[in-house]
Amino acid sequence: MTGGKRETLSVSGLTHVIKTLLEGQIGYVWIEGEISNFKAHFSSGHLYFSLKDDKAQIKAVMFRQQARAMKFQPADGQKVVALGRISVYEPRGEYQLVIDRMEPAGIGELQLAFLQLREKLEKEGLFTPERKRPIPSLPRRVGVVTSPGGAAIRDFLNVARRRFANIDILVSPASVQGDAARFEIASAIGALNRAGGIDVIVVTRGGGSIEDLWAFNTEEVARAIAASAIPVISAVGHEVDFTIADFVADLRAPTPSAAAEILVKSKEEFVYRLASLRARLEQSIKNHISRRRALLASETRAMPDPVRYIRERAQRVDEMTARMEAVTRNRLALTRKGFENLAGRLSALNPLAVLNRGYAIVSRLPDRKPVTSASQVKQGDRLDIRLRQGNISAEVIGAKWQESLFGEEGQ
Repeated sequence: MTGGKRETLSVSGLTHVIKTLLEGQIGYVWIEGEISNFKAHFSSGHLYFSLKDDKAQIKAVMFRQQARAMKFQPADGQKVVALGRISVYEPRGEYQLVIDRMEPAGIGELQLAFLQLREKLEKEGLFTPERKRPIPSLPRRVGVVTSPGGAAIRDFLNVARRRFANIDILVSPASVQGDAARFEIASAIGALNRAGGIDVIVVTRGGGSIEDLWAFNTEEVARAIAASAIPVISAVGHEVDFTIADFVADLRAPTPSAAAEILVKSKEEFVYRLASLRARLEQSIKNHISRRRALLASETRAMPDPVRYIRERAQRVDEMTARMEAVTRNRLALTRKGFENLAGRLSALNPLAVLNRGYAIVSRLPDRKPVTSASQVKQGDRLDIRLRQGNISAEVIGAKWQESLFGEEGQ
């Protein structure tokens, strides 16, 4: 207060002053804490959550551009280390941490992302043995997804051509390192599926760090392998390297050269196997012919006189025919008798049968309701009288009734 005048600030003005002081005095900080109240905004792509320890918590936001650069998926309960700047969200007067970078505490970001994706795909059943398809033992055409200038394709081709020079190999080129590699690898797998005539696909690259091999640990590549209608061999890195692609593929080869050795059998081995199979087949045919000859000779010696055999069988046929005819006659007689009994019962129940004994059926017109008592009609009513043969139309000129044998009353 100066000279008796009161200096006042608006709420927004005070909030702006606080924002300026905080951002100017503190700026960027590294902070470690546990994620809670995590929420990913679907439309904007921004991430909202709190970072807490056992004594305090602070709200935090990570905008879409920075969030897309993360390899792992944040979740409640994760301990993280974050780099951000202190700011004030003026509409609510709340201070918050605007995070530019975040990584798991105690475990590498890539390692956590690997474990998260592996757990997710395993729960979906993409690693189950039931999904694994057999690799053809003699593929006519092999599709290879790799960088055409890399060492992996040279190693694969050297081994494959040395073992079987006639095999047809189609390379579907793709980057195997960098941010775009995952999309190119997935696209190359799809292209080989559309090409037709491919018996097996090999996805391969040479060794490197986890960062170098990361394209093969992405969901895009994993789902492209899982969706392939053609069996897939994963041959990524060295023998000690394992990627998500290895788990999803139908077969893992430790190296590109090993993939070629597994897939392409040597020509000399095939020639030897064919010769061995031919010899076994010839011997099997000879043994089979010998056994059939011996069996035929044994059956010929034991075979009875054909004429007598045929006569005996003919006599048995005659006997069986006679038995069948007798059974059929008896069954028809029983069926006929049953039908006659049913016809008699139906005839006795037929209400029109009484007409044959001189009775008539009287109906009142026009509703044709049956008349069973004189009390149901009055003078002038029209009647329809049905006889055994024909109908008579009549008019009531009088009606009287009296107690009948069945308890009706009238006068």
